Amino acid sequence: MSCKRIGESYGLDGDLYQRQYRDHLSGYRQWDQLAHATDWVLFEKNMGSYIGIDEVGLSKGELYTIVINKAAKGRRGSIIAIVKGTDAKRVCEVLLKMPRRRRFQAREITPDMAPNLQMIAKTCFPAAKRVIDCFHVQQLAFEAVQEMRIKARWEALDRENLDVAISKAKGEKYRAPTFENGDSLKQLLARSRYLLFKKESLWTQTQKQRAKILFREYPDIRKAYYLSMQLGLIYHQAKTKEIALTRLARWYDQVDKSGFLSFGTISRTIQTHYLHIINFFDKRSTNAASESLMLRSKPLEHNLGESGIKLFSSSD
Repeated sequence: MSCKRIGESYGLDGDLYQRQYRDHLSGYRQWDQLAHATDWVLFEKNMGSYIGIDEVGLSKGELYTIVINKAAKGRRGSIIAIVKGTDAKRVCEVLLKMPRRRRFQAREITPDMAPNLQMIAKTCFPAAKRVIDCFHVQQLAFEAVQEMRIKARWEALDRENLDVAISKAKGEKYRAPTFENGDSLKQLLARSRYLLFKKESLWTQTQKQRAKILFREYPDIRKAYYLSMQLGLIYHQAKTKEIALTRLARWYDQVDKSGFLSFGTISRTIQTHYLHIINFFDKRSTNAASESLMLRSKPLEHNLGESGIKLFSSSD
């Protein structure tokens, strides 16, 4: 609960109580990192063996790079560092302020495939095994499917606009043809967005009917959907690195046969980063902790201002 709401629950002026807490009770004004807190904060005592690194929009859409200790499980002592921006050189300057013995505590780090995060992990935590989060890999496949759906939707919109113009020129009222579920073509493509993110077994009856029509009208979207699902199954079902590599090799073959350029890009991206991707199958580590931590800290950051970062993350 925020300070404002706590104050209001006791019949106090919530805004005033919040300011009083920030400026006096919290010790924020005496904080030793106050001078640079808008640019970076560092809590080296929070360093641990299993850490995560990610980019988040923490304040007014501004991107920050965050490093967390997963062992703290989102509670006090979770945040190791927050640095404004995503420039690898700048983030490294901050993280390298930690003693070498602290940085070498890290045994595993989970960045995504972004070059800047990979560089930060390699430079600042050289003893840590890098594990690329499986969800970031799967997300690439989902985006490729959605790209095909969006392209088809724009084409459907152009086609409908042309048909409307022709009907108008003839003095006729245009009626868009509909499928057996009542969707027009552009509605079918718009309303299929969410079902393409879900496993077939999780579709509702309405989504099953819509998917049947969509895949009938667009066989390439059907093929792309099942390619994305097969990639996800590798992560869910493969128990060892060896099994994962074998199944990934088969997936590459299916991608080559499909001829889809976007999936070809995904395939090459996975092959470029495969050493860190398959490390996932050792402990099945993900970067979900970094993302969920920031979702929980946003209300605090919003309510307390930048002092919220200190109060939420300090291990003192």
